[in-house]
Amino acid sequence: MMDRRFRFGVIGGPGAQWRELACRTEELGYSTLLMPDGLSLLAPLPAAAVAASVTKTLRVGTFVLASTVRMPRTAAWEAASVAVLTDHRLELGIGTGNPWMNRAAVDELGMPETTPAQRLALVEQTVRHLRELETTAHTPVLIAAGGPRSRKLAGQIADIVTPANHPLADRQEIARIVAEIDAAAGPRADRLEYLMNVLIVGDAIPRRLAPLAGDDIGALIAADSLSLLRGTPRQMADEIQRRRDAFGFSYITVNELFIDQFAPVVELLAGR
Repeated sequence: MMDRRFRFGVIGGPGAQWRELACRTEELGYSTLLMPDGLSLLAPLPAAAVAASVTKTLRVGTFVLASTVRMPRTAAWEAASVAVLTDHRLELGIGTGNPWMNRAAVDELGMPETTPAQRLALVEQTVRHLRELETTAHTPVLIAAGGPRSRKLAGQIADIVTPANHPLADRQEIARIVAEIDAAAGPRADRLEYLMNVLIVGDAIPRRLAPLAGDDIGALIAADSLSLLRGTPRQMADEIQRRRDAFGFSYITVNELFIDQFAPVVELLAGR
């Protein structure tokens, strides 16, 4: 596995203060601003284009598109368009979606019912169409890899991989997942970049994040969860370095709620 330099991103939901969040993200030294997908949110690809328009070097992306919400060629066309319009600062994140997103795709958008295998095939098709549409620069693709088949696909076609593991997954499980993805990648394993999304920074779980992280900070602490970072900026920086050494995670994202709290860690580690 390549010894990659650290970079950091913020995951934020587009809203009234979106332009300000983009500027603040860049000002604090983060390298990316990523948007989740959801029918109750603003569409992430137009939001990415807006964020890029008010910043100079900030990379923008999706975390992550649900493959069931858009036809593969449509998703690829929109992503390729945004990549060009942002001077190729786009990172396209995609995955198979969660159960409620996939249900909403059927009920609200009229998309067809899909099996897990079909949803994964849609991910592959979207990436294939994106590569066909690209004429110059290569758009990095991030795949959220959950089960064995998605890990295999991520190893084969992704540039960036984030394990879609449960917040209480132990470190042995994370090591096994990374090894599985590396094995699927074969000779290209050294080119993969591993992203760890830190759900919680500090000693409390904000109510807004409880659906993702649970509401028991003690359970995360007891599990030694990689979804949690605590302590002083120096202590958190040291822990992040240990995680890179152990698992290869060099791309770290945090929720926008922690953008200022985590900024001293970014200052300590970005580019190192």
